[in-house]
Amino acid sequence: MEQKLNNLFLRLKEKQAVIGIIGLGYVGLPLMLRYAEVGYKVIGFDIDPGKVDSLLKGQSYIEHIPNQAILAAVAKGFEATTDFSRATEVDALILCVPTPLNKYREPDLSFILNTTDALVPYLRPGQIFSLESTTYPGTTKEELLPRIESTGLKVGNDIYLVYSPEREDPGNPNFSTRTIPKVCGGHTQACLEAGLLLYGQVIDKVVPVSSTQTAELTKLLENIHRAVNIGLVNEMKIVADKMDIDIHEVIRAAATKPFGFVPYYPGPGLGGHCIPIDPFYLTWKAREYGVNTRFIELAGEVNSSMPDYVVDKVASALNLAKKAINGSKILVLGIAYKKNVDDMRESPCVILMEKLRNLGADIAYSDPHIPVFPVIRKYSFNLTSVELTAENLSAFDCVLLATDHDKFDYGLIKENAKLIVDSRGRYLAVDNNIVKA
Repeated sequence: MEQKLNNLFLRLKEKQAVIGIIGLGYVGLPLMLRYAEVGYKVIGFDIDPGKVDSLLKGQSYIEHIPNQAILAAVAKGFEATTDFSRATEVDALILCVPTPLNKYREPDLSFILNTTDALVPYLRPGQIFSLESTTYPGTTKEELLPRIESTGLKVGNDIYLVYSPEREDPGNPNFSTRTIPKVCGGHTQACLEAGLLLYGQVIDKVVPVSSTQTAELTKLLENIHRAVNIGLVNEMKIVADKMDIDIHEVIRAAATKPFGFVPYYPGPGLGGHCIPIDPFYLTWKAREYGVNTRFIELAGEVNSSMPDYVVDKVASALNLAKKAINGSKILVLGIAYKKNVDDMRESPCVILMEKLRNLGADIAYSDPHIPVFPVIRKYSFNLTSVELTAENLSAFDCVLLATDHDKFDYGLIKENAKLIVDSRGRYLAVDNNIVKA
């Protein structure tokens, strides 16, 4: 064991190691760029040949990652491939694949397990195998460990197994892959040491924890913390609305307290890959131990109800204008899950569009980051983004502000829209044509 670990350490320190990134999306692509930037040879694996072709041409498919960054990585030797047999060439395999929910709102580990099964025939001694995908505590030990050891390789001796959860925040200019501290847990002490060295080459601060299970639960706590607090402020929004109080003004005032309060902001529902999904991973696993996570599930119920709340607000606002949702032309502003990104994963805006369409509305959208509505498993809209002009805005019965991108001209919208339903608190002043939702 000592010799294998020493050889791996030497290759990592001298940047002779080859890094394999599996899954070249919002997590894997920035990580690939970081390893390439510091001088490592990187091989990127993905099952989507379209992504591979784009990367080989130096073209990015994520808005906040420029083509120049991809071209620079290719110039330094980065390769993208769909050929998993090339896993034998790498010293580290880092899995950055999706972990969605199935139709029963239960964890779907198929991407993790299918990817691991595809890699297992090509594993060799001296490699690091790291999982970054969000999952429930025990996944690495219960699912990945036996698959890896089915090859005859001994984890902690021949190969090193770690869990290090991703902490990407797409579109956040204040933090990068390098500057966001990285939690890392290993199956054994040798695994942990390998993981710390792997990530320590490219991340400013790596935080060791005692086990893979601890690292897995850390990731869930981070996002469940946000989900619960967003659930609280969403419920407060409903209370404040009944009292004719602007919840956003309340939050701004409360945020002036220099201790004991962290501002969270209400919206039309939760979006992104992590926050709407992570609570279900923990509640599902907790049942194995006879624990009912009532507090977490209650927050989930509140957050899941927000699209219906916003639709009710649209219906009420149109009713005051002597119109029904059925037959009304409604323009949804912003369909990404948060502002200033092109990421639509679990976006509540799409749920709003579906609900309004089912009620008979004529739906359109405008989003400067998403020019064409993409193909999504559960939703089908054959739409392109509407240009925001005075003429276009005035043609709609209602404009629903769902995601408050900074690129929107809010003055133009206010001046020309007949009716605005604001689910993000972007408009501070009360006006005749603005309804807070």
